Amino acid sequence: MFDLLSGGLLGSLFGGLFRLAPEILKFLDKANERKHELNMFRLQTDLERLRGEFKVEEKYVDYSITQLDAIKEAFREQSETAKSAGWFVSAISALVRPGITWCLFGMYAAVKACAIYMAFLSDAPWYEVLKANWNENDFGLFTMVLTFWFVGRSIEKYQKS
Repeated sequence: MFDLLSGGLLGSLFGGLFRLAPEILKFLDKANERKHELNMFRLQTDLERLRGEFKVEEKYVDYSITQLDAIKEAFREQSETAKSAGWFVSAISALVRPGITWCLFGMYAAVKACAIYMAFLSDAPWYEVLKANWNENDFGLFTMVLTFWFVGRSIEKYQKS
């Protein structure tokens, strides 16, 4: 009788397990499908974020091009105005920016020279005077002026040719 019962019990147990096996496989498959959908959604959102960043950069480039076109047009109009005003007015107009630059440079040099002279009058060592008188702000100003006059002029000459 035990054989009969155990055979029926084992059969029922295996039958139940085999009946649940497809459901378990479906559940695991749905879990994998959800993981796959989540990964695809993440990839899609990353792609959309990159597209958005690209569009922002594209707008920035368009804005920069518009600004450069406006500057170009302003220079063109300024040169046409200077040509129609005559050589004397054009010469005075051309000397305004360099004249202001030389005046400001002269004042800057005079202030620095006075500071150095006053420091030497106080019997300070020369290396400390020069070190205190020339700092990173002075160097930044110096490089800015050199860049404007030499690099900017080279670029303008290159663009004209």
